[in-house]
Amino acid sequence: MKPTILHIQKLLVRLALLGCVLVFGTVGVQAQDPHISQFFEAPLLRNPSLAGLFEGDIRIQGVYRNQWGSVTTPYQTGSFNVEYKQPIGKANDYITTGVEVLYDKAGITNFTTSNIYPALNYHKALSGDKTKYLSLGAMGGYVQRRIDRSKMTTNSQYGPNGYNPSLPDGETFSTTNYHYWDGSFGMSFNSSINGSEIDNYFVGLAYHHFNRPLNSFYKNPPVELQPKLVASVGARFTASETSYITVQADISKQGEYHETIAGATYSLKIGDDYDDPDYILHLGGYLRWKDAFIPFIKLDYKPLSLGFSYDANISQLKTASQGRGGFELSVSYAGFLDRGNSTKDAVVCPRF
Repeated sequence: MKPTILHIQKLLVRLALLGCVLVFGTVGVQAQDPHISQFFEAPLLRNPSLAGLFEGDIRIQGVYRNQWGSVTTPYQTGSFNVEYKQPIGKANDYITTGVEVLYDKAGITNFTTSNIYPALNYHKALSGDKTKYLSLGAMGGYVQRRIDRSKMTTNSQYGPNGYNPSLPDGETFSTTNYHYWDGSFGMSFNSSINGSEIDNYFVGLAYHHFNRPLNSFYKNPPVELQPKLVASVGARFTASETSYITVQADISKQGEYHETIAGATYSLKIGDDYDDPDYILHLGGYLRWKDAFIPFIKLDYKPLSLGFSYDANISQLKTASQGRGGFELSVSYAGFLDRGNSTKDAVVCPRF
């Protein structure tokens, strides 16, 4: 029997439903966290123990990502974080408090996730005359997920005469939104290179979703959000009097999903005072393995920074997407406060 238009429509609907299943994780498939190409502009999402590794007392960062607009309804992700660092005790220890807000919207059903995570990070000095810190951080908070059920199209809504939106969708979930509590913790080591005040490096390891929260619109069977391990490394070293190079990488594993992203940025100081330049221009490229190549440009006009990157798709979807993945825009502020215990004149201080 030759396939009819109705049969083809039903097949397409089944394929669409399969995509929804992969997104929602409602039949045992574990969902993955949204990713950000400018991962270095969202440190709390990498590892809560990376909070406070900057020059200044306060840092505010925002990243906006728009992806897959050339293929389907765009996936939109926004990250916003604030960090406040101050000394504690009589030694060279510091404590950083902060908050991470994450927003993600995906697909035609407006599958939306909203997260708010307070964070706390303690930096223990391991030396009294140079930068060498062991940091332990924790982060946790509230997550809400929701969909717009009116925009769902299912196989049950197709009859002899084709699609009929007045028919029930046949789904058994009783709610279009749910919430849960989530948490993560991490550790990192941050040190100067050969005692330099500007050349340094860090290594870190984080464990996200350690409480394995339930992650499904369906009550049965219950589906847990799998924990995620993230290993991070970064190094900054001087290339010349007017420039330096920064390399960074993240390797993450969540269930069967693996992601590796790494790259480098060349930074050029612009101005007469190279110790305090008027501008710093950053040019670089990053690679998300088997997924995308990401050119990156950023301009610092202290205390403000503006960055832009674009995902050039190199995965198996490159034919459908025509190589177009998504763009990201980042804005950040990092500065010192007018206070008696500001880190501006500190001999040693956690930074990267």
